Amino acid sequence: MSDTLLIINGPNLDMLGTRQPEVYGHDTLKDVEALCQRTAKEEGLDIDFRQSDSEAEIMKWIKQGRGSTAGLLINPAGFTSTSIAILDSLLIYDRPIIEVHISPLFKRDEFRHPSHVSRAAAAKIEGFGIRGYEFALRKLAEWARS
Repeated sequence: MSDTLLIINGPNLDMLGTRQPEVYGHDTLKDVEALCQRTAKEEGLDIDFRQSDSEAEIMKWIKQGRGSTAGLLINPAGFTSTSIAILDSLLIYDRPIIEVHISPLFKRDEFRHPSHVSRAAAAKIEGFGIRGYEFALRKLAEWARS
């Protein structure tokens, strides 16, 4: 099996650090990527780190990761509660999936509470800021080794 973990970030996450810092904090997507790089290196793995505002592109990446990556961390952002298409792509993916959210969805607007992605995920981490990425990567690394 591959020693690469796929990390997909959804819409508007490229605006971290400037977009609603009272909700998402001041860390940028580059900070998230650096944290993921460090964590993966400590776990002896590589990462393929991506971000897109395009639902179709995210679906394509998920399908491309099938059979070629050891696990998937996804922060679907605005697609969390809207995208059945991303859920369908995740259901095709053949390795463990962890859903991550920087903010706690249960404390946000009610329309953000349901997650289609959760139906395909082995676990969901939310509300720990960007540290949630680290937690998820460590668990994915553990699963990849077992």
